[in-house]
Amino acid sequence: MSNEHYLFTSESVSEGHPDKVCDQISDAVLDACLAKDPESHVACECFTTTGMVLVGGEISTKFKELDIQSIARDVARKIGYTDAAYGLDADSMAVMNVLHTQSPDINQGVVGKGRKEFKGQQGAGDQGMMFGFACNETPELMPAPVMFAHKILLNAASLRKSKKIDWMRPDAKSQVTIEYEGHKPVRIDTIVVSQQHDPDVSDKVIQDTIINKVIKPVLEPTGLLDKKTKYYINPTGRFVTGGPHGDSGLTGRKIIVDTYGGMGRHGGGAFSGKDPSKVDRSAAYMARYIAKNIVAAGLAERAEVQLAYAIGVPYPVSIMVDTFGTGKLPDSVISKAVTETFDCTPSGIITTLKLKRPVYSPTAAYGHFGRSEFAWEKTNMATALKKAVK
Repeated sequence: MSNEHYLFTSESVSEGHPDKVCDQISDAVLDACLAKDPESHVACECFTTTGMVLVGGEISTKFKELDIQSIARDVARKIGYTDAAYGLDADSMAVMNVLHTQSPDINQGVVGKGRKEFKGQQGAGDQGMMFGFACNETPELMPAPVMFAHKILLNAASLRKSKKIDWMRPDAKSQVTIEYEGHKPVRIDTIVVSQQHDPDVSDKVIQDTIINKVIKPVLEPTGLLDKKTKYYINPTGRFVTGGPHGDSGLTGRKIIVDTYGGMGRHGGGAFSGKDPSKVDRSAAYMARYIAKNIVAAGLAERAEVQLAYAIGVPYPVSIMVDTFGTGKLPDSVISKAVTETFDCTPSGIITTLKLKRPVYSPTAAYGHFGRSEFAWEKTNMATALKKAVK
């Protein structure tokens, strides 16, 4: 790309957003199953609206004491839905459970009992393509717009939960527009924050608090704010009715928030509520792991990795690396090194990233990538990649 100036925008949503409530319940169900039975197969979906949560999908697990009522209520309580005035109250909301067992036709391919030519190897849980992305814009090797949008809302949630700002309610959204010169962020052009609030707080207090206590402490250290940066705080003028009362929620409806904020392609598959046999999730994590190690190894300034699978087949049907012209070597050379260095079979991904553990609930809000606590964020394969390209 040339050094042309352009704007790029990404958004985030808080843990109290109705879609994220559903993601967190789905992943809490998954973690509960994996904690007792690491071989559990889970595809858990959730729907929420005023005063109710519905949990459905397919589960095969040896854990027979799965308490969906308690799981859903604990998630809502942790988020902060503890008052009927918010439209969802952890203690009084209705929780409906319509889960059932997994299809045996799907299961036989996943557990290695499908076609004889695959010799009992674990197959992919579905067909599809998954993408991973990394760039050197931030210390996390993530695109700056989505990382900044997440950090704004993480700060808001911390202030809300600590009661340092007592008028905040759980639902919120953020959006950050950055001006680029080529691939380099040069300034923050626009910041949008919509924060749910109590009805008796003034607009002036909301504006001043969000800008000075939520946004600036997070973004001033970047050096990208300037006098021309525009702030739109609760641009409709009022945000009292929110959460599942303001809008219904569904699992898997924030896939761009969950990944790279639109910078880089997306295969279309959602993550939350799916065990790691589903390559929608596990292969997307592996693709991020590979992309991040490519950038960490200094082989490119930005990298996108595509993995593609056929259901029941125990190896990827394709692996592709695109460095957008920033690679120190041809993309074909890096792709060959990736194929030699990383085991991208479904079982290999699960083993490499240790995915049969109850590690998923924290992923369900504020992004699945760019957070050091996750195994797919390690850069421990950078040295091996550098050796593989020589």
